[in-house]
Amino acid sequence: MFIQPWDAALDDAEWQTWIAAGHDFGILSVNGPPGGAPIAVPTHFTADGSSLLVHLARPNPAWKAIENDPNVTFTVTGDYAFIPGPWRAGPGIPPTDGVPTSYYAAVQFTCRATIVDDPEAKAELLRRQMAHFQPEGDHAPIDIDQPPYGRMLPGIRGLRLDITEVRAKFKYDDHKPVEHRTAVADHLTHRGQSLDLDTARQQRRRLDRIGPWKP
Repeated sequence: MFIQPWDAALDDAEWQTWIAAGHDFGILSVNGPPGGAPIAVPTHFTADGSSLLVHLARPNPAWKAIENDPNVTFTVTGDYAFIPGPWRAGPGIPPTDGVPTSYYAAVQFTCRATIVDDPEAKAELLRRQMAHFQPEGDHAPIDIDQPPYGRMLPGIRGLRLDITEVRAKFKYDDHKPVEHRTAVADHLTHRGQSLDLDTARQQRRRLDRIGPWKP
């Protein structure tokens, strides 16, 4: 992932806070067979200290690839929007000469994967995931000897992704003048489609922290 200086995370707390705010779905990318394409798996995950926890169905083709090469990438994206060219035209520039772009946040984890097959270890992994996704506890006990999870555990495999590197990107035109960024955030708020409001919120948050961009 290419990151311009003005798109970089301001500190580790920025991307950690963003992930913790509910960005818990991403793409697991693993190396495919020699000469073949990479395998990409969309999935929820749970952050667990310096690791990510995932579980996938046992027939998933990613398992063989991970067994051959445990070095993987996990990418999370969100708060994205298409920015039309006229919104980015500078002063004195015809609106039709403005160049469009995409705004988005992305966190990319480089990880080393460990497959979890022990039944009790898989159950514990699921307990940690359920504590995140259903903290109310409104589910049956996750026990290897009790239904419904006990009979279903053989159908999945767990995955612990130990993080070796994190690259975070917040692409919101932070190198542009304050007035420009404010105007685009207003356009996004007015348009109000899809993730526009979340994108505008991220742009204003970065604007408040950065102010005028200083190389």
